[in-house]
Amino acid sequence: MERLNYQHLFYFWNVAREGGVTRASEKLGLAQPTISSQIAVFEESIGAQLFRKEGRQLVMTETGRTVFNYADEIFSIGRELGSALKNRAGAVSVRLSVGVSNALPKLVVYRLLEPALAASPAFQVVCHEDKTERLLTELPLHGVDLVLSDWPATGADARIYNHLIGECGVAAFAIPELQQRHRENFPRCLDGAPLLLPTTNTALRRSLDQWLDANRLFPRIVAEVEDSALLKTFGAAGAGVFMAPTAVRAQVEEQYGVQYIATLDGVSERFYAITAQRKIRHAGVVTILESARDWLV
Repeated sequence: MERLNYQHLFYFWNVAREGGVTRASEKLGLAQPTISSQIAVFEESIGAQLFRKEGRQLVMTETGRTVFNYADEIFSIGRELGSALKNRAGAVSVRLSVGVSNALPKLVVYRLLEPALAASPAFQVVCHEDKTERLLTELPLHGVDLVLSDWPATGADARIYNHLIGECGVAAFAIPELQQRHRENFPRCLDGAPLLLPTTNTALRRSLDQWLDANRLFPRIVAEVEDSALLKTFGAAGAGVFMAPTAVRAQVEEQYGVQYIATLDGVSERFYAITAQRKIRHAGVVTILESARDWLV
């Protein structure tokens, strides 16, 4: 091939994203035979088959997956170029769509996204909160530009890449009355204490369970809460002791009216940016990762 036909590549990319010619034709407003014939011409020009039929479905071949990965990056860069040109002309700011795992501490999420909001010109940040598994399905379809999570994607689509943002320690917090009662002889003071924990499907919960077992502690688990902000709200009401990242200690104390008890030895929380590109090109994502290095280890 001396020259790549980007129109053919665009048709192929849409068929792969939409899962078939029918849905792609509806999206593009073109007749199905037109798209099918253009893909056939594209396959002939590159000398390889891009799809094979499995029952009624079209499935990408190995070559098809390779071409799709490159097409994904090509058209992603094209969208960023369009956004940058609009921004240069004084139009709306560049959009940054972020998937946020519902288990992540919201104060950490805000601090991660704050540099994108403060950039000049600022990015238009759109946040979608859900379970990490569901958010990851949106990445290859460009429903979100990145997913923020407390654990890396494993066994997922080959087009998904993990980028470690950083990590920080974990500390115990409680309202002043409970803090006075449980700050001495830590962590033994937690034996029998009322404790608020994240649910078992979170990375932090697994670390906390190991820490409690290693220290032979048997607290009274009052509640298990998946949403980190709701868990802290329980803590602010005096329901029990809860854990939060040390990186946002001051914000946790101020916002929830609680006090720091102690930092848990050997326990840390990691934060990941998960994207559909190995090399990050979205300026907003780059801004987030670079700024995080200043306050996360």
